[in-house]
Amino acid sequence: MNVKASTKYKREHKADYGKERIEILYEDEFLCVINKPTGMLTCPYPGSRARTAQDVLEQLMRKRGVLNKNHKPLVVHRLDRDTSGVMMFAFTENAQSLIMKRWHTMVTSRLYRAVAENPKSREKVLPDTGLIDDELSFNAYNVGFVPSEKMKQSDRNLKTVPARTHFSVVERGPTHTLFELSLDTGKKNQIRAHLASRDYPLCGDENYRARTDHFHRLCLHARTLSFVHPFTQKEMSFCVPEPGEWLEYVKGGDLNPEPPVWAIENEEIRGRKLSAKNGVGMEGVILGQKRISSKEKAHMNFIELGKKRR
Repeated sequence: MNVKASTKYKREHKADYGKERIEILYEDEFLCVINKPTGMLTCPYPGSRARTAQDVLEQLMRKRGVLNKNHKPLVVHRLDRDTSGVMMFAFTENAQSLIMKRWHTMVTSRLYRAVAENPKSREKVLPDTGLIDDELSFNAYNVGFVPSEKMKQSDRNLKTVPARTHFSVVERGPTHTLFELSLDTGKKNQIRAHLASRDYPLCGDENYRARTDHFHRLCLHARTLSFVHPFTQKEMSFCVPEPGEWLEYVKGGDLNPEPPVWAIENEEIRGRKLSAKNGVGMEGVILGQKRISSKEKAHMNFIELGKKRR
């Protein structure tokens, strides 16, 4: 299984990689609201053994002695693995069913904040507010994207789903923009795909070919979740602000960014392919010749080794 370059980097440099914690913002007998960290799946998927927010919440409930077959965390919606922020779980099957059925009417506000790279062309600059309502499709890896008109015309079997993203600009900077976004539809990768289609890839987003990764994470955060409690009818609202350094970063700009790890890895891969195409192997050995083993190298002086590599 191929591992993304950004994931490799986090494994080596993220202090709490694989040990991220959740913060419980509210809980009662029916539901729970948490703050999910970046890098953590919402719930398991077939074949994955990764730690999830659902697992962690279940462990916390087990330690407190409140977990049983009729009272356990159940999924009602999801956040992408690398998206942080406020989200909800149900505690009973009845609550899960009711929340999912009423989700679009009970949720009164669901706001996200995101740092996106500015488009290369001034002609593509988005207005201060607006709506992106392009339909989404999904590739073989289940990554969402906005198909081009050419793609739609050439592939009559292309499946698409409706998606509507409202946006407003919080801050414009010399290299990046801080957006606030809300969704009429909650499709996988919706914000990321919609902004990337307008030449605004999110900072730190390897999937959508971002050119910057200053914070070594996807800069997308679910900031606010407001809803009418499905059982008590009480109006509730929870807000966890995005990292404060995001705004400062946007204001100051990133005029000399370091290339993200995936760009470096891609350049190395391209370099190796080019070398192979020109008849040179990864160690400078001409293709078709016998590869020099480490043991043979150890018994050669630098003159002999140089002759072998000509």
